[in-house]
Amino acid sequence: MITKNLGALSRRRWLGWGLGACLAPTSLAVRAARTVQAPSVLLARDAPADVDPYGYLVSEKYDGVRALWDGHTLRFRSGIVVAAPAWFTNALPKQPLDGELWLDRGRFETVSGIVRRQEPRDAEWRSLRYMLFELPEAAGDFASRAATLQRLVAAASFEPLVAVEQASVPDRRALQTRLEEIVRIGGEGLMLHRADASYESGRGDTLLKLKPIHDADAVVIAHIGGRGRHTGRLGALWVRDARGVRFALGSGFTDAQRDDPPPIGTTVTYTYRGMTATGTPRFATFLRVRTDT
Repeated sequence: MITKNLGALSRRRWLGWGLGACLAPTSLAVRAARTVQAPSVLLARDAPADVDPYGYLVSEKYDGVRALWDGHTLRFRSGIVVAAPAWFTNALPKQPLDGELWLDRGRFETVSGIVRRQEPRDAEWRSLRYMLFELPEAAGDFASRAATLQRLVAAASFEPLVAVEQASVPDRRALQTRLEEIVRIGGEGLMLHRADASYESGRGDTLLKLKPIHDADAVVIAHIGGRGRHTGRLGALWVRDARGVRFALGSGFTDAQRDDPPPIGTTVTYTYRGMTATGTPRFATFLRVRTDT
């Protein structure tokens, strides 16, 4: 199953094609991440397809890079500092914020490239928006925090700063209509946040994500060599999810990604459509490398 024909790969690329192999050096970014304490944040669960929106405020799910502002420093979800221009961070309110650095629907890879640069480029950053959806550690329920966020953004009068629109949806039919509208214009889906929820971190039913298909994360534990047209490069990633379940991701890759696959130890996001009887994701497809871990 695992090819031995690696001649097409250059020496700079990852060579860990056997199960358990890991021959490339750990990157500086990965080593840095291990020494930084990640902030505790609220995480979303997948919403059931028939979720009742009563009691929730609903917003679009923005496909960006999550960024947390503590009043002084902008950080990725991993805790690593974002190399943002001074003019950008100087204009942010002096209180904690949580949101997504975003460019446009379907532009995740571009946004990720912009915000990962160690030397930020002003022209690129001026095209970004900081889509805010939470006030970490603030008092009151989510509905009041969302209203406060709107006032903060208005007072800041800073174009890149945007308070995500939150709205109540009357019933399941209206929620499904809203989801279809967002997907039709290129959006990922919807977020549902309990309007009466105090601020909390971790993963629970306070925050739900509703998408046409589900997504989840897994860690690359090996590379499986390809056959036929893919001989000499990646055939599939062998991954392990948060439950410890191991499975192969063999579709969704570009030719460039097959030539230079995500290193072992990388966290990747995949999409799937339900689970098999044995608990393996059904129709699992590679989506992207997670860059905020």
